[in-house]
Amino acid sequence: MSRASANAGPAARPLAELTAGFAAVPADVLVSDVTLDSRTARPGALFLACRGRTHHGLEFALDAVSRGARAVLYERDAADGEPVPELAAGTFIAAVPSLSERVGLIADRFFGAPSEQLTIAAITGTNGKTTCAWLLAQALAMSGRPAAYIGTLGFGPPARLTPTLHTTSDAVSIQRQLRELRSLGAECVSMEVSSHALDQGRVDAVRFHTAAFTNLTRDHLDYHGTMEAYGAAKARLFGWARLAHRVINVDDAFGARLAGAPSSAPLTVTTRAAHAAALPRGAQFVRAVRATADPVGLNIEVESSWGALSLPVRLVGEFNVDNVLTVLAVLLAWSIPPEEAARALAGSRAASGRMEMFGGSGKSPLAIVDYAHTPDALANALRAARRHCRATLRLVFGCGGDRDAGKRPLMGKIAAELADEIIVTDDNPRSEDPRRIVADIVAGMGKRAPLVIEHDRALAIHLALARSGEGDVVLIAGKGHEDYQIVGSERRPFRDQAVVVAELAGRPA
Repeated sequence: MSRASANAGPAARPLAELTAGFAAVPADVLVSDVTLDSRTARPGALFLACRGRTHHGLEFALDAVSRGARAVLYERDAADGEPVPELAAGTFIAAVPSLSERVGLIADRFFGAPSEQLTIAAITGTNGKTTCAWLLAQALAMSGRPAAYIGTLGFGPPARLTPTLHTTSDAVSIQRQLRELRSLGAECVSMEVSSHALDQGRVDAVRFHTAAFTNLTRDHLDYHGTMEAYGAAKARLFGWARLAHRVINVDDAFGARLAGAPSSAPLTVTTRAAHAAALPRGAQFVRAVRATADPVGLNIEVESSWGALSLPVRLVGEFNVDNVLTVLAVLLAWSIPPEEAARALAGSRAASGRMEMFGGSGKSPLAIVDYAHTPDALANALRAARRHCRATLRLVFGCGGDRDAGKRPLMGKIAAELADEIIVTDDNPRSEDPRRIVADIVAGMGKRAPLVIEHDRALAIHLALARSGEGDVVLIAGKGHEDYQIVGSERRPFRDQAVVVAELAGRPA
């Protein structure tokens, strides 16, 4: 089926079917689409006006109706004081208490419960979500399973992704995406699931078959407030109704706690621990016995409940051993034969902006573009880059504005400890003063490696590459796959990879 036909959308449905059990609606109100964004309202649409952090959706109800919305459901609880606008005649409007918690269910009903017809693996954790979900989708496809991906890189079959704005989209968009993927013939989906999505209930109506956990390190404390709250959001996924499998990295301290929590879902743990006695009782396991690096990737020797395996993968970085173990564990839990799973992983490739390599031949330095934007991820990326460096390791990085400021000095400290030379630059400063962000980073460096501050990110990359030659490595961290730079409220086109390719193009072979 083509994307055009998949996008055609379901036929108009009685609104009463969508709200059954929590809101009474006249039987003659029909809706032909569902949206949370008034700007995307189409004739016949249902507009869901939820309460947000800074605005109430009712503020945009008139806009939705002007674009053709047939009905408006709005969130109304005792404390709300938002005035209800006068809408055009013929527009149905009703209050629904706790509407935000019901959006996923409404969308699931409208789009025909698409997740019922799919086998979905949800990947959560601070680092590794994108790589794991991307590798899993590729490996499933290579094993002959019609597979798709949803996450930071977009959604769709691995060969043709459609971009998305967030790691996990809003509840309506998720159901729309799942319906489209099912219409395109997908049977399996690997989905990144962020802590924000879990906390905000965006995936509450998705029927997950398998939940996988990578790790928990500092990130998003501007949103969650504490590591305890952050971890609790991640843990929600492992209490999902009808969960068939859990895959958990027990080398992570939070993962070990998660694996010990009561659950009826079978458990497979991933580890590098030497002894099976250290693993949870009754769990199946996938364990890396040995991992070695070569110029094109990693060779991983694995022992598991399914037998021993040799895994050559085209991925850079010791941390990718953990990612490969997670994906392998899901494949094995899904009854894919071990040798077939190994072949599929060997044929999979890194995601865009995840330790993505350029140059490195002749007299050119090796440039690596990576999404590392947390202290732990930056440390892992630098250690991985060091293994491929015969001379000087240069780092280009910054930190995002209007986000967790507490991680900035931590990342500065890691940079000073693990890089030979550092260029601190801008990385989506948003509304913050870039000079303040850089000062926060530099404050953590103490006795530091040679340092340059260059706010122009393209020029920072140029400087790093111009100083580098054969045997050197330049790690450009923070933006990864992103194709924009957010300055103020402006989203400017920018892609690290494009700058790197242009800079290396003139180098002698």
